[in-house]
Amino acid sequence: MKTALSIAGSDSSGGAGIQADIKTMSMNGVYAMTAITALTAQNTKGVRGILEVPPEFLAEQLEAVFEDIRPDAVKIGMVCSEALIKTIARQLKKYGAEHIVADPVMLATSGARLINEDALQALKEELLPLAQLVTPNIPEAEILSGCKIQNKEDMLCAARRISENYCPSVLLKGGHSLWGADDLLYTEGEAVWFCAERIDNPNTHGTGCTLSSAVAAALAKGFSLRDAVRQAKEYVSGALAAQLDLGKGSGPINHLYKLPNTQ
Repeated sequence: MKTALSIAGSDSSGGAGIQADIKTMSMNGVYAMTAITALTAQNTKGVRGILEVPPEFLAEQLEAVFEDIRPDAVKIGMVCSEALIKTIARQLKKYGAEHIVADPVMLATSGARLINEDALQALKEELLPLAQLVTPNIPEAEILSGCKIQNKEDMLCAARRISENYCPSVLLKGGHSLWGADDLLYTEGEAVWFCAERIDNPNTHGTGCTLSSAVAAALAKGFSLRDAVRQAKEYVSGALAAQLDLGKGSGPINHLYKLPNTQ
């Protein structure tokens, strides 16, 4: 059985972060492992508190995983401090990790920055160059590229700039746009659009985590990057279309929609 590791924060509501990644990887046929970067106290209405894991303990988690069950792919999610980012980069280099998918979580749903300038610089210089793929949404891509994104042409410009400066392959997610739900994969100097109709569902908590971990699962199983993105898009679309309605705020998607009696 193929394996994948999620390096991310814990979401006590179960909709995003480590919890979403475990469900996603499992539903996509790989054995999921974790290294937790932070504990969060949150629900569908918002985040109440964040407790970061000490860098030394994060390093210990990563060593424990790599020295026993080596992951075939790695997904990196929320990492908010420079020290944690440098710890992850050092350990991934040490063990020669492959098929790394980085989801650069930088902004809360409210728009508040979750990462300071020192951490952002470490992300750009030390973590993203190790990744096979980076998966920013539009606000995150604006921060990484310095481009204002107002249309699909701007998406292409931003993806190209991120590819040239930080990570060779970029999946720029269009879900935050006003012009559709099309995602752009920019890889090897070529742009590939994954077009989709916007699904009318207010419950979208954890969609970014889910997409990146589904891509990592497919890469772990040996699929090409394009096929991995296509499969991940289909999985997220199915989870959204299942119209799960839990909580009093922006609820989770249905990661288990393929199982019987889960609709």
